[in-house]
Amino acid sequence: MTDTRQPLNVLFLCTHNSARSILAEALLNDMGTSRFKAYSAGSSPRDNQQPNPLGLQVLQNAGISTEGLRSKSWDEFAAPDAPHMDLIITVCDNAAGEVCPIWPGHPATAHWGYADPSEGDAPEAQKLEAFRQTLHAMKRRLELLVSLPEHKLAKTTLQSTARQLVSN
Repeated sequence: MTDTRQPLNVLFLCTHNSARSILAEALLNDMGTSRFKAYSAGSSPRDNQQPNPLGLQVLQNAGISTEGLRSKSWDEFAAPDAPHMDLIITVCDNAAGEVCPIWPGHPATAHWGYADPSEGDAPEAQKLEAFRQTLHAMKRRLELLVSLPEHKLAKTTLQSTARQLVSN
Protein backbone atom coordinates (compact mmCIF):
# COMPACT_ATOMS: atom_id res chain seq x y z
CA MET A 1 0.00 0.00 0.00
CA THR A 2 1.42 3.42 -0.89
CA ASP A 3 0.99 6.64 1.04
CA THR A 4 -0.94 9.10 -1.13
CA ARG A 5 -1.00 11.95 1.38
CA GLN A 6 0.92 15.08 0.59
CA PRO A 7 3.90 15.73 2.85
CA LEU A 8 3.54 18.31 5.60
CA ASN A 9 5.38 21.44 4.42
CA VAL A 10 7.45 23.06 7.17
CA LEU A 11 9.17 26.44 6.84
CA PHE A 12 11.97 27.29 9.28
CA LEU A 13 12.61 31.01 9.74
CA CYS A 14 15.64 32.88 11.02
CA THR A 15 16.63 36.47 10.32
CA HIS A 16 19.55 35.83 7.93
CA ASN A 17 18.74 32.24 6.87
CA SER A 18 22.37 31.19 7.07
CA ALA A 19 22.75 28.94 10.12
CA ARG A 20 19.92 27.65 12.34
CA SER A 21 17.13 27.63 9.76
CA ILE A 22 19.44 25.98 7.20
CA LEU A 23 20.38 23.27 9.74
CA ALA A 24 16.70 22.63 10.50
CA GLU A 25 15.75 22.46 6.80
CA ALA A 26 18.49 19.95 6.00
CA LEU A 27 17.80 17.86 9.10
CA LEU A 28 14.05 17.56 8.59
CA ASN A 29 14.46 16.74 4.90
CA ASP A 30 16.91 14.01 5.93
CA MET A 31 14.68 12.62 8.70
CA GLY A 32 11.18 13.31 7.43
CA THR A 33 11.01 10.69 4.68
CA SER A 34 7.81 11.23 2.71
CA ARG A 35 5.85 12.73 5.64
CA PHE A 36 7.61 16.12 5.67
CA LYS A 37 9.15 18.58 3.23
CA ALA A 38 11.27 21.29 4.84
CA TYR A 39 12.19 24.75 3.61
CA SER A 40 13.98 27.68 5.21
CA ALA A 41 14.04 31.43 4.75
CA GLY A 42 14.91 34.67 6.48
CA SER A 43 13.45 38.11 6.93
CA SER A 44 16.63 39.81 5.72
CA PRO A 45 19.16 37.49 4.11
CA ARG A 46 22.20 39.43 3.01
CA ASP A 47 22.89 39.94 -0.70
CA ASN A 48 24.64 36.90 -2.18
CA GLN A 49 24.64 35.28 1.25
CA GLN A 50 25.34 31.60 1.30
CA PRO A 51 24.73 29.27 4.22
CA ASN A 52 27.40 29.49 6.90
CA PRO A 53 30.31 27.22 5.86
CA LEU A 54 30.60 25.82 9.39
CA GLY A 55 26.94 24.81 9.30
CA LEU A 56 27.46 23.08 5.97
CA GLN A 57 30.55 21.33 7.35
CA VAL A 58 28.63 20.04 10.39
CA LEU A 59 25.81 18.77 8.17
CA GLN A 60 28.26 17.00 5.84
CA ASN A 61 30.12 15.47 8.81
CA ALA A 62 26.75 14.12 10.03
CA GLY A 63 26.09 12.56 6.62
CA ILE A 64 23.29 15.00 5.77
CA SER A 65 22.99 16.35 2.24
CA THR A 66 23.69 20.04 1.70
CA GLU A 67 22.68 19.98 -1.95
CA GLY A 68 20.42 22.86 -2.91
CA LEU A 69 20.74 24.71 0.40
CA ARG A 70 20.78 28.46 -0.06
CA SER A 71 19.88 31.57 1.89
CA LYS A 72 16.62 33.11 0.71
CA SER A 73 14.01 35.67 1.65
CA TRP A 74 10.75 34.64 3.27
CA ASP A 75 9.03 36.66 0.55
CA GLU A 76 9.55 33.64 -1.74
CA PHE A 77 7.15 31.67 0.43
CA ALA A 78 4.48 34.37 0.69
CA ALA A 79 4.11 34.55 -3.10
CA PRO A 80 0.95 33.11 -4.70
CA ASP A 81 2.89 30.37 -6.55
CA ALA A 82 4.90 29.28 -3.49
CA PRO A 83 4.40 25.89 -1.86
CA HIS A 84 1.60 25.93 0.71
CA MET A 85 3.05 25.79 4.23
CA ASP A 86 1.41 23.72 6.95
CA LEU A 87 3.77 24.72 9.77
CA ILE A 88 6.11 27.68 10.22
CA ILE A 89 8.74 27.50 12.95
CA THR A 90 10.97 30.40 13.97
CA VAL A 91 14.33 29.20 15.26
CA CYS A 92 15.81 32.52 16.39
CA ASP A 93 14.42 35.05 18.82
CA ASN A 94 14.82 37.97 16.37
CA ALA A 95 12.66 36.32 13.71
CA ALA A 96 10.07 35.36 16.33
CA GLY A 97 9.57 39.05 17.17
CA GLU A 98 9.32 40.28 13.60
CA VAL A 99 6.12 40.96 11.73
CA CYS A 100 5.82 38.05 9.33
CA PRO A 101 4.07 38.09 5.98
CA ILE A 102 0.51 36.87 5.80
CA TRP A 103 1.02 33.24 4.91
CA PRO A 104 -1.47 31.67 2.48
CA GLY A 105 -3.67 29.12 4.24
CA HIS A 106 -2.85 30.42 7.73
CA PRO A 107 -0.39 27.68 8.72
CA ALA A 108 0.28 26.63 12.30
CA THR A 109 3.20 28.46 13.92
CA ALA A 110 5.67 27.74 16.71
CA HIS A 111 8.87 29.21 18.09
CA TRP A 112 11.78 26.89 18.85
CA GLY A 113 14.59 29.22 19.97
CA TYR A 114 18.23 28.25 19.60
CA ALA A 115 21.32 30.34 20.34
CA ASP A 116 23.18 31.55 17.24
CA PRO A 117 26.18 29.23 16.79
CA SER A 118 27.85 31.72 14.44
CA GLU A 119 27.72 34.65 16.85
CA GLY A 120 30.79 36.12 18.51
CA ASP A 121 34.52 36.04 17.98
CA ALA A 122 35.25 32.54 19.25
CA PRO A 123 37.90 30.47 17.48
CA GLU A 124 36.64 28.40 14.54
CA ALA A 125 36.91 25.12 16.47
CA GLN A 126 34.68 26.50 19.21
CA LYS A 127 32.10 27.75 16.69
CA LEU A 128 32.16 24.41 14.91
CA GLU A 129 31.33 22.74 18.23
CA ALA A 130 28.49 25.24 18.76
CA PHE A 131 27.08 24.29 15.33
CA ARG A 132 27.39 20.60 16.22
CA GLN A 133 25.55 21.12 19.51
CA THR A 134 22.81 23.14 17.78
CA LEU A 135 22.39 20.40 15.19
CA HIS A 136 22.12 17.79 17.95
CA ALA A 137 19.53 19.83 19.89
CA MET A 138 17.45 20.35 16.73
CA LYS A 139 17.68 16.68 15.86
CA ARG A 140 16.25 15.66 19.24
CA ARG A 141 13.24 17.96 18.76
CA LEU A 142 12.73 16.98 15.12
CA GLU A 143 12.84 13.29 16.05
CA LEU A 144 9.83 13.99 18.26
CA LEU A 145 8.06 15.79 15.41
CA VAL A 146 8.62 13.07 12.82
CA SER A 147 7.55 10.33 15.22
CA LEU A 148 4.18 11.95 15.97
CA PRO A 149 1.11 9.97 14.96
CA GLU A 150 -0.95 11.34 12.07
CA HIS A 151 -3.74 12.70 14.30
CA LYS A 152 -1.21 14.98 16.06
CA LEU A 153 -0.25 16.45 12.67
CA ALA A 154 -3.80 17.27 11.59
CA LYS A 155 -4.43 20.94 10.88
CA THR A 156 -6.74 21.25 13.90
CA THR A 157 -4.06 20.10 16.37
CA LEU A 158 -0.78 21.00 14.65
CA GLN A 159 -0.44 24.42 16.31
CA SER A 160 -0.58 23.08 19.87
CA THR A 161 1.46 19.99 19.00
CA ALA A 162 4.35 22.02 17.53
CA ARG A 163 4.32 24.44 20.46
CA GLN A 164 4.38 21.59 22.99
CA LEU A 165 7.65 20.34 21.49
CA VAL A 166 9.41 23.45 22.85
CA SER A 167 9.61 21.95 26.32
CA ASN A 168 11.26 18.77 25.02
